[in-house]
Amino acid sequence: MSRLSETIKSPEDLKKLSIEQLPEVCAGLREELVEITSETGGHLGASLGTVDLIVALHYVFDSPKDKFVWDVGHQVYAHKLITGRRDRMKTIRTYEGLSGFTSHTESVHDHFSVGHASTAVSQGLGLAVARDLKGGDEKIVSIFGDGALTGGVCYEALNNAGHIKTDFLCILNDNEMSISPNVGAISTYLNRIISAPIYNRVRKKLEEQLNNFPRLRKLVKNAEEGFKNLLVPGIVFEELGFRYFGPVDGHDVKELVKLFKNIKDIKKPILLHLITKKGKGCEFAEKDPVTSHGVQPFHLESGAPKKKATVTPAPLSYTNCFVNNLTLLAEEDPKVVAITAAMREGTGLRPFQDKFPDRFFDVGIAEQHAVSFAGALARSGIKPICAIYSTFLQRAFDQLIHDVTIQDVNVTFCLDRAGVVGPDGPTHQGLFDIGYVGVIPNSVICSPWTDFEMNQMMRLSLEHQGVFSIRYPKENVPEIEGEAKNLFKIGEGEIVADGNDVAILAIGSFVSRALVVRELLREQGIQATVVNLRFAKPLDETLLKKLSESITKWVVIEDHVYSGGLGARVLEFCERNELRNVDVQRIAVPDEVIQHGEREIIFDKFGLTPEKISKTILDKTKDLSALS
Repeated sequence: MSRLSETIKSPEDLKKLSIEQLPEVCAGLREELVEITSETGGHLGASLGTVDLIVALHYVFDSPKDKFVWDVGHQVYAHKLITGRRDRMKTIRTYEGLSGFTSHTESVHDHFSVGHASTAVSQGLGLAVARDLKGGDEKIVSIFGDGALTGGVCYEALNNAGHIKTDFLCILNDNEMSISPNVGAISTYLNRIISAPIYNRVRKKLEEQLNNFPRLRKLVKNAEEGFKNLLVPGIVFEELGFRYFGPVDGHDVKELVKLFKNIKDIKKPILLHLITKKGKGCEFAEKDPVTSHGVQPFHLESGAPKKKATVTPAPLSYTNCFVNNLTLLAEEDPKVVAITAAMREGTGLRPFQDKFPDRFFDVGIAEQHAVSFAGALARSGIKPICAIYSTFLQRAFDQLIHDVTIQDVNVTFCLDRAGVVGPDGPTHQGLFDIGYVGVIPNSVICSPWTDFEMNQMMRLSLEHQGVFSIRYPKENVPEIEGEAKNLFKIGEGEIVADGNDVAILAIGSFVSRALVVRELLREQGIQATVVNLRFAKPLDETLLKKLSESITKWVVIEDHVYSGGLGARVLEFCERNELRNVDVQRIAVPDEVIQHGEREIIFDKFGLTPEKISKTILDKTKDLSALS
């Protein structure tokens, strides 16, 4: 039996329906989303929570003329279905398939490619001002979650929008959740307002007036909550210059349509506050909104992941390796604390929080604050370890310099999802950290290959004054048979395999890749040395100088863009030391926006699989031999 929702190929099809049919459309879209993500995985909980909102928006407004701007963009699966992408939904988050976020290259209904939080109000305001400058009349709608309000950028934009006072609709999708449970939530701030003298004076006056109207007083069953709902939620936004409406049930699609029609023509900044539930309509997603945020393929009946049963232990991921070693260090040293920016689950820190609740700090979606906060902790003798995705630390570049480096304090940054990140795509690619951290004076950049190296690098980081970054991918840690577990110093690498013809230089997980390349070359008669540099900054100059005396053909392979990466730093080393006899070839990710797709697919595209690396080395070796 076909669903009514499946007849909608465009917003125009939706508008042909009666308002009474919209709840059926919403129910059908939710069923479709659950079915699709059961096969593809993806952001289920957030997308289920916005179905009614999306249907109401498309029913009342005229997209793409009217522009919807989404914060993060991971909650728009129903929007994709309505805007003509149903036939491609099962390609979502796969190579050359649909993005898991909004993508301006994918549809005229997506106005930005996004993936980070707290940006929607700034972007929407920019569109509104551009409209005014060009004399347009389209409506601009920015949709952001309460999690975005833990980030300062959102407040900066709201403050500016209230000052400009242009026609602009902001929708606060309040589900009390971002990815991890919100911290420093707006409710905490509102409770402070409740205790303020001015609020209590107003409340007292209103209570006196309501005493004269017993029937009206009876309607306010809970005085404290009643006054809070009447007075407090809108105070913040009204003071910022917005006309406030809400809180409103975000799952009553018919009432949302009526409300949008009523406020559509108000030509001033409006803040509409919706209350929604993450995972709405799916029992297991509602019960566990954290787990259902980003799901793997699952069984429709139970919600259980589609994974084959196994009796062997699960492999150790770099994320779990980090947390295990962090816990060891915290057990040894009470000054060690952990900081994250709304990514408790993503960075694996939940077990650490359970064991050391007083030494775990989730600062919300506020990477800049996280770094400044860590710098101040370090100034007081605490040893902060910040677990932040590589792509998110970019947002705090100034703080790395101003609040850590210049202050000459010790802060460790563990950069998860470094390198090619996979299905999350361009907004999450961790391809720039060696470059942006490398320009900072006295910074250290390293990448562990094994569990032992992770432990040693984290121990070294606690004694370094300045930015110390440890980068690692979303991948499993290799088990190295017969690994020599020799302690090493900052900037000390090692040769893990000898050869006479060419040297392959790598760090982190790419050392394993280099060893596979070595075997492929050996089959072709080429003997390769594999160098595990461990550190991109500082380089092991003693090792490299000695290497240049015996091998002059070097190949640097890395999970980073060419600019500012490991290969670039090796070239700079050769230039500084006038090693003109050394030929350095780099195999890295090109300086372009890298789309979503599984890691090995992206590596194959850019020549970073072991087979393609070995072919490139063979071709280069032949070319050099011909010249000699």
